[in-house]
Amino acid sequence: MNLFNIIDEIEKVDPEIHERLNPRRAAIKNITSFGSKVALAAMPFALGTMFKKAYGAASTTDILGVLNYALTLEYLEAYFYNQGTASGVIPAANSAYIAEITDDENKHVTFLKNVITSLGGTPVTSPTFDLTAGNNKGNGPFKDVLTNYTTFLAVAQAFEDTGVRAYKGAAPILLGNQVVLTAALSIHAVEARHASAIRLLRHDLGHDANIRPWIVSTSAKGNDTGVALIDGNYAGEENVTQGGVNLVTALGVSTGVATASFDEPLTKDQVLALLVGSFIVTP
Repeated sequence: MNLFNIIDEIEKVDPEIHERLNPRRAAIKNITSFGSKVALAAMPFALGTMFKKAYGAASTTDILGVLNYALTLEYLEAYFYNQGTASGVIPAANSAYIAEITDDENKHVTFLKNVITSLGGTPVTSPTFDLTAGNNKGNGPFKDVLTNYTTFLAVAQAFEDTGVRAYKGAAPILLGNQVVLTAALSIHAVEARHASAIRLLRHDLGHDANIRPWIVSTSAKGNDTGVALIDGNYAGEENVTQGGVNLVTALGVSTGVATASFDEPLTKDQVLALLVGSFIVTP
């Protein structure tokens, strides 16, 4: 990739990249002028140093591990939407918005790979996926995911809701690097918008009249999607206690209101246990 295009790509996800790279914003925005001042062979080293200062203040194995974990999830989501688009399962009425989500997911992949590389790490390669959740058999419980739009949206909702919880669960590990944390939470916010939009589509298309743009759990399993096969993705969403305070008791609100007020995090191990051996094919 052209070195200058790397900044352009990252800016699409992190608009403040110029400030992060150098407090003298103009110097970075005019980086193309380096061509006449710096030998071409030195350009990768100069750019690498800038990225390390911006994103590597607390570069650790743990941070790279989280970023590669996030990259794996983004690979899955990007693959899912790319395949959905290619399959023709998405109706014309929804194609523009699904295309926007698809574009976002592909940008997230590019962004994370660039940040991992800039920190001196190696981006993981994309695993093999089975969108039917059949662990490479292609005949899993969601076998019509690319032919039935109802199934496609149900799987999309599970992926998006799980992604939001996964980023929240990983955030504490990134606290030592504020810049990386901010970038990760920016992606988290985009995933939350995707989740709300997919949920609204399911509601408006009549797939589930009770679905809301956010998780409203009143069941012991936490799953409000109406799809029992993904109960595990919503484990913990029935929680009504925050900071040691039972919201139902303390505020006199309903269980639905209490659960809708907070998204519960998922750890890396929890997320991978849900995906590996089903959507993510085991080696």
